[in-house]
Amino acid sequence: MEDPIMLLLLLLSSVLCLCLLLKFLHRFWWTPIYMQNLLVSQGIKGPSYKFIHGNNREILEMRNQALTKPLGLSDDILPRVLPHVYAWKNMYGNNYLSWRGGQPQLAITEVELIKEVLNNRDKVYQKAPPPFYIKKVMGNGLATSVGERWVKHRRLVNHAFQGECLKKMIPEMIVSVETMLQSWIHHQGKEIDVFEEFRLLTSDIISRTAFGSSYLEGKNIFDMTKKYSDIIRRNVFKIRLPGISEIWKTSDEIEADKLLRLMRTSVMEIVNKREEKVKLGDIDDFGNDFLGLLLQAYHDVNENRRILVHDLIDECKTFYISGQETSNSLLSWTVLLLAVHSDWQDKAREEVVELFGHKNPHPKDLSKLNTITMIINEALRLYPPALVFVRKCEREVRLGKLILPANLHLFISNLVVHRDPRIWGDDAHLFKPERFSEGVAKATSNNVAAYFPFGIGPRTCVGFNFATIVAKVVLVMILQRYRFKLSPAYVHSPVLNSLLVPQHGIQVILHALQSEET
Repeated sequence: MEDPIMLLLLLLSSVLCLCLLLKFLHRFWWTPIYMQNLLVSQGIKGPSYKFIHGNNREILEMRNQALTKPLGLSDDILPRVLPHVYAWKNMYGNNYLSWRGGQPQLAITEVELIKEVLNNRDKVYQKAPPPFYIKKVMGNGLATSVGERWVKHRRLVNHAFQGECLKKMIPEMIVSVETMLQSWIHHQGKEIDVFEEFRLLTSDIISRTAFGSSYLEGKNIFDMTKKYSDIIRRNVFKIRLPGISEIWKTSDEIEADKLLRLMRTSVMEIVNKREEKVKLGDIDDFGNDFLGLLLQAYHDVNENRRILVHDLIDECKTFYISGQETSNSLLSWTVLLLAVHSDWQDKAREEVVELFGHKNPHPKDLSKLNTITMIINEALRLYPPALVFVRKCEREVRLGKLILPANLHLFISNLVVHRDPRIWGDDAHLFKPERFSEGVAKATSNNVAAYFPFGIGPRTCVGFNFATIVAKVVLVMILQRYRFKLSPAYVHSPVLNSLLVPQHGIQVILHALQSEET
């Protein structure tokens, strides 16, 4: 007679295998058939679904091919950065269906539909779950959370980057920039890679302004996030199979877990250092910077306002990563454009000298930088740091003339809209800051969905004020001291690696203004 326990285990394992098979077939067979038929019946076309992989292989092949082609400074970057979007939009229309593995994505490029989705007045279009490795590093931080958790964290984090809190960061920003400019003394008349320079600078600014430390104290975190970003890039088009992925870890997953443990340890060292200072009476409270506000929430006696330790760590990691990368991207592309367009570099310098002379920028006068604001706005139009916004239909919903099913992902790219000749004219790919001479509203004819470098609606990037203030402070201090031009060695190579970055850096040649006058 068979052992009943063995029979029971065999039955359970068979049921488990059957459940996994049904889950697999539902995700990679039934859902694609159902979704594709539903949207095709409404006139939505797109590339055909490939079993398991969807369109991932096609996207990767297009991307690799696009990266081999030379690109001119005034060329449209969309065919290089998002080649599949460029190709499929032209082939299937403004709104088309594609597949990331078994997940259907409806790409939307019509501004009225984009505005409705991102404004999300009926709370139907929630932020879609991020890819596996991004979710692992961001945890439940502001960038990935939804619902009540997001509302609570948004209220907390938003306070750190508004009004007086933001102004108090400027002196520390100036200290960081002065340190960088001091190192540039040895590079006069020589080539430097500003993308790498700004990576170190923005890392130091994040450490000083948000965490009361320095780049050296946060260096381990930045080094680990850089390694982690490489893992994300390697896995962006790989499919995780249900069941198998949960029980078998790849070498990248093992490496990612190791980096995350080290990152957590480094963050907690900075947190414990601040807490220890309060305990010893070296400081009266946790402070009003980003870390201080998180610690106040962590120790809050009101349970409704209190955050857990893993929430605190997730928010710290999120800002270390997204704050540094966004500021670096914005600064690097702006300097590239000024290096190419020396006339606008001269106009910006004249404004800086008129407002500040050769003194460091004063917080109250940064808002008077009209020319630099125009330049930054135009840089963000042409080279927005974050290019893609993905939302998930929480239930069946009508969008324009379409009836969209629950769990459909909506893919939106600001780059498509920002460079659309129908909105910006035939010179949409050219650098023309005068577009913004009367402000963003006038430039877009009050259509908010025509220009959204940091998103629009309730989930607009909370750090956009921080990033633009950093850019203004850095640009003012560089323009006061240096004239710069693009190096002959520079190769125009924008690429999407989580954010829009120069694949081979941005090389410029520095000329000190004092030496010119002499």
